[in-house]
Amino acid sequence: MNFVVIGRDKGDGALRREERPAHLEYVADRQGLILYAGPLIEGGRMIGSIFIFDVPDRAGLDAYLADDPYFTRPIFETIEIYESRCMVPESEPGFLIAEAERSRTAT
Repeated sequence: MNFVVIGRDKGDGALRREERPAHLEYVADRQGLILYAGPLIEGGRMIGSIFIFDVPDRAGLDAYLADDPYFTRPIFETIEIYESRCMVPESEPGFLIAEAERSRTAT
């Protein structure tokens, strides 16, 4: 199950900079749970983070977040979590065309 997590930094990002080494060390051993992650950048400055997780369920995501220093310290002003699914790149050839057809007949 895929989840998108978007965290927006509090203030000037000082807390992010403090926690970044511990966060990266934590992530290093858990990379298999993450499809994509990186900073949100605006005007050349980090303003938050985006993660796309592949975990069995919401409980798996919550277990990860419970120990990640970026989520155990109050570095984020807001945190948004959404369930998602991968559409591109296609998981199998022809998937997008078949999905387009299903969408046409569903409306």
